[in-house]
Amino acid sequence: MKIAVIGTGNVGKALGGSFARAGHDVTFAAQDEAKTREVASEVGASAAATAGAAARDAEVIVLAVPYGASHAVAGEIAPFARDKVVIDVTNPLKPDYSGLATEGGPSGAERLAEPLVGAHVVKAFNTLFAAVQGDPTALGSTVDALYATDDAEARAAVTAIAESVGFRPIYVGPLSAARELEALAWLNIRLQMLTNGSWNTAFVALSAPEAATMAG
Repeated sequence: MKIAVIGTGNVGKALGGSFARAGHDVTFAAQDEAKTREVASEVGASAAATAGAAARDAEVIVLAVPYGASHAVAGEIAPFARDKVVIDVTNPLKPDYSGLATEGGPSGAERLAEPLVGAHVVKAFNTLFAAVQGDPTALGSTVDALYATDDAEARAAVTAIAESVGFRPIYVGPLSAARELEALAWLNIRLQMLTNGSWNTAFVALSAPEAATMAG
């Protein structure tokens, strides 16, 4: 697939690298054009000057920027996102890392979906740390990529992408279930912060329903 990865931080680089190694046509975009070109060259991908330029020619758009910047990016790519799959990888953490900024309200993914009119929005890969995103075999067993979406097309795309890089995709429900996925990610983050951990823990659903692992 043609995948635009918006963001070249740890998560964007990790996912984009895994996508490229799996044979996908990956284009990066980020604020720092020099770093974007450097990261793209390092993982065998292309670089675009703007998020809009990357999104324009993509089939799938991955938002891998800090949550605080995600709404501005969503606005920038909105004209190019209609009828395309948009994967939200962000986690809406408070600036002081004391919890979720969306506590008590819609999830970050639901809020991002509002300006992305006509896009097929899915929450995915946010429960995985960059170390695992960049090397799905790092833990010695298949790791689950939990995702939520209202859309059948997004479900099919995420299933195909996750399987291509070595994850087991698990559908957990409509986009509103992103609230639980973001809370699960925060639980994992807090665990690492409390223990000065290695930032490579991952959740695996033992005996997951077979229907949840299929494209729908």
